[in-house]
Amino acid sequence: MNAQPQPTKDGANAEHATPSGPPPARLLRLPEVIDRVGLRRSAIYQRMSEGRFPKSRSLGPKCTVWVEAEVEEWIRSVTET
Repeated sequence: MNAQPQPTKDGANAEHATPSGPPPARLLRLPEVIDRVGLRRSAIYQRMSEGRFPKSRSLGPKCTVWVEAEVEEWIRSVTET
């Protein structure tokens, strides 16, 4: 007996559907981090040096980024207390 593939919610066949894993990691530049957390640049860097804020990553001599998921987790941890 040949079973036909069942369509998914969006109408695509299940055997051709892509796995629904976590979204790819995004990198945030400083202005977006400032907008999201409501802290100034100096406060962010102070907290980073104290280990109370996610560490930034350097992509080059003048390019610093933060991992979005780490910033979001920090926001959640602050709002839970």
